[in-house]
Amino acid sequence: MSASLSMMQIGLLCAYAIGMAGGQLLFKAASLRLAGGASLTERMLSLALNPYFIAAMALYFALSVFWVWILSFTPLSRAYPFVALAFAITPLLGGLIFAEALSLRLMIGLGIIVVGLIVVAE
Repeated sequence: MSASLSMMQIGLLCAYAIGMAGGQLLFKAASLRLAGGASLTERMLSLALNPYFIAAMALYFALSVFWVWILSFTPLSRAYPFVALAFAITPLLGGLIFAEALSLRLMIGLGIIVVGLIVVAE
């Protein structure tokens, strides 16, 4: 395994981060379908039957397999910082899809994450 990442590795790691963000969006969609006044048992049953929750769990399972495959040819110390990319993508998509607030402070923080990733990725 070489110290620098190939374009293929960077692409795969970015795809992984996008998948992680997609899973978070599915979890948010699942949460919006839960009944507010229901008992814990009713909420758990509702969640178990929620197609968004099931899709998120399936996606995270697939991403776990994908991650192990990526790590078979990428050093963990070089790959793991790309997980932070999901921390930048998710709030942006949350604002776009769920109309969540995107403050200037949040945007600056997301920019710092991206700059940090660029520094680490070389």
